[in-house]
Amino acid sequence: MSKIRVGVIGVGHLGKIHAKLYKEVENAELCGIYDADTTQLNEVARALQVPSFNALDEMLQNVDAVNIVTPTVTHHAVAMQALRAGCHIFVEKPITRTEDEAREMLDFASQNKKIIQVGHIERFNPALQSLKGIDIKPVFIEAHRLASFNARGTDVAVILDLMIHDLDLILHLVKSKPVHVSASGVGVISPTVDIANARIEFENGCVANVTASRISAKKMRKMRIFQKNAYISLDFNDGNTELFYIPGADGTGPAQAGLAYSLGEIDTGRHKKEIKYARLTSPDANPLLDELRAFTHAIANELAPAVSAVDGLQALELANTILQKIEAHKVAHS
Repeated sequence: MSKIRVGVIGVGHLGKIHAKLYKEVENAELCGIYDADTTQLNEVARALQVPSFNALDEMLQNVDAVNIVTPTVTHHAVAMQALRAGCHIFVEKPITRTEDEAREMLDFASQNKKIIQVGHIERFNPALQSLKGIDIKPVFIEAHRLASFNARGTDVAVILDLMIHDLDLILHLVKSKPVHVSASGVGVISPTVDIANARIEFENGCVANVTASRISAKKMRKMRIFQKNAYISLDFNDGNTELFYIPGADGTGPAQAGLAYSLGEIDTGRHKKEIKYARLTSPDANPLLDELRAFTHAIANELAPAVSAVDGLQALELANTILQKIEAHKVAHS
């Protein structure tokens, strides 16, 4: 089978990593890179020893697929240009600046049988991957994503910069429609929101409490999932998951993927229940490399992408709802 010819559009900090990793994607051929900043383009081309294009149209005529790693405000225009040229699309999160832009991309890709995969990289984090085969039915989720200040990304609120990772994960895990959102947030260093908290209630009764900050002294990326007879703690920094659970009446439990240890029993009245513990791990992985592999695999096999344009749109819709609630909260308390 011939390799998927790929081009990377935007070779700043993250785009350069995309281009470098494509050399390790077995069924892909990196045909070149493009950046509007010709100085950056030439520097990366020399450093990685890859071809460069001075015109985007020229690149699009020589590839089957592109990775769009440009500022969010340009995602729609670049993606539509690539889709019209017949290319499949990998676009970094958030999918677009507006929901209407995302819908136009989605509709065009669907009509023309092109794949759009959105770069919600935490879907490929070993902590989440370790939950494969485990029945996840959350009733309450708590997520904290804290980072130290970095000027890169402050052109958008922390909701679109950091929190959107957890919003995508929560939507993926809960599989229900958000019906009520309350939120608050403030700008501390940048002109946009730097720290925010949101409470999301879902149609199936699940509740998620989500906090994101880019002005923290310590880095944290944790999610805690509570469900019937189980507590699951995911650490996206370390890529590990801890599972505490009460086995079912048939002796089985959600820890099929690993060795579980008994932590003793608790007395709940008429019956005692055993508590078991398992530390779940997934083999060492490079989440970005894995998502690039998933993208080219979907193209080669005509499969649905791992993170679809619909997924990207739903995460953007929820992020925008949170932003609207924060603005309303500010008005109400001004």
